[in-house]
Amino acid sequence: MTVTTLAAETVGNPVANIGIFSLFVVVTMIVVIKASKRNATADEFFTGGRGFSGPQNGIAIAGDYLSAASFLGIAGAIAVYGYDGFLYSIGFLVAWLVALLLVAELLRNTGKFTMADVLSFRLKQRPVRLAAAISTLTVSLFYLLAQMAGAGGLVALLLDVNSRVGQSIVIAVVGILMIVYVLVGGMKGTTWVQIIKAVLLIAGAALMTVMVLSKFGLNFSEILGSAQSAISEATTKGVSSRDVLAPGAQYGGSLTSQINFISLALALVLGTAGLPHVLMRFYTVPTAKEARRSVVWAIALIGAFYLFTLVLGYGAAALVGPDRILGAAGGVNSAAPLLAFELGGVILLGVISAVAFATILAVVAGLTITASASFAHDVYASVLKSHKVTEAEQVKVSRITAVVLGVFAIGLGILANGQNVAFLVALAFAVAAAANLPTILYSLYWKRFNTRGALWSMYGGLISTIVLIVFSPAVSGSATAMIPGADFAWFPLANPGIVSIPLAFALGIIGTLTSPDTGDAELNAEMEVRSLTGVGAEKAVSH
Repeated sequence: MTVTTLAAETVGNPVANIGIFSLFVVVTMIVVIKASKRNATADEFFTGGRGFSGPQNGIAIAGDYLSAASFLGIAGAIAVYGYDGFLYSIGFLVAWLVALLLVAELLRNTGKFTMADVLSFRLKQRPVRLAAAISTLTVSLFYLLAQMAGAGGLVALLLDVNSRVGQSIVIAVVGILMIVYVLVGGMKGTTWVQIIKAVLLIAGAALMTVMVLSKFGLNFSEILGSAQSAISEATTKGVSSRDVLAPGAQYGGSLTSQINFISLALALVLGTAGLPHVLMRFYTVPTAKEARRSVVWAIALIGAFYLFTLVLGYGAAALVGPDRILGAAGGVNSAAPLLAFELGGVILLGVISAVAFATILAVVAGLTITASASFAHDVYASVLKSHKVTEAEQVKVSRITAVVLGVFAIGLGILANGQNVAFLVALAFAVAAAANLPTILYSLYWKRFNTRGALWSMYGGLISTIVLIVFSPAVSGSATAMIPGADFAWFPLANPGIVSIPLAFALGIIGTLTSPDTGDAELNAEMEVRSLTGVGAEKAVSH
């Protein structure tokens, strides 16, 4: 079947596709409205009243983390690049061990609403909170960029919308729905949307995995062999020159390519522990023990899902073929929906696409509430109003910020439309790993760490990462760049993690040691006791 025929059949049933997605929106909106009845206080709006259990929060974390990059981007990357695409899965999963072992429990014990609560606990409030809020907003925008691009590509496939205007309208609709979820439901409503979406996504991926395996007699080796044959056939047509079974096919060859692979791996493994929307989920549980349980649950669910993507990716290469994937509307991001069509026709395509769309909606809602909470709590309440503000005002400012951020996300999503979403998320991970993780670790584990070290590390990591991304092949200087016609890429790596992450760690050390500030001994001791035991975690963190 040609791509044209597929598009025609898909367009012939747009009512089924849109109907299934609309059903999800209606059901989740009912849940959000019911959950929003107790959203008057900042604690209810930002953390859901800390009323979620470890398993509930673990499922929600999986829902927050398994984004369009995981389902659309990684499946597509494996289908087109094979082994190298699976390296995204490995990086995303291993990253959770860093979050579990180094960050989750201590962060939950020390903070209250946002990452900045921890970073500013024993440092100067205003400058540190401002830097943390800027970093949070930047990471959230990068991540939103990927989700919006995924939305555009998915609907391009569903409805055969090839014009940029049509895809831009779709991205705008996603942005508007995202804003409504956050405005109405707050963290509690958003969490239930993520739980529903995680169950649907993992169940859908499991179903497709079983269907793919059954087509090959439950023999994974048969899938790999068929995938290699499909890739070889595509190579003869000039569609792809990748060997899906050869490690390093995408990154091997030149020294620059190999360094780029190491840079990507660093960003993926270290980025999760610095993602603001993931860190904020640790505050939605009542105790540090539940925070640990939630991360263990998340690791189990996410690990299972990434094993499914291995089968789905190679299955897409074998049953659909890289030429059809790259030739379809949505490009590499269309591998999973095309595989669903191949396995179960229009109905399964509609269900899986609706689940993927739900994935995007849930993740962007979580990102938006995190960014808006950071601005309202860290910038407005702490920096501008010096904590002289009511909780109702904080919630109001957070909602206004969500609207503004939604508009920005729509605009940036339109610009990034067509990019591989797994690659875009990797850039967000690089920003998080450089701008946030060094300061978080130093704050939790190094008593000597001070305000200058925090500011140098956060701003240095943030600025260096963004500058290197702007002047990298990811933005200009290559056929797959965000600005294809431009040519100002002097930095050779597509992911800057190998430079910006060590630089941020070094700046934290240099800034601290060159400052005479040794901090408040009493606050240092209190933070150590609180982070290790949880004693006093219920108290306000302003001082």
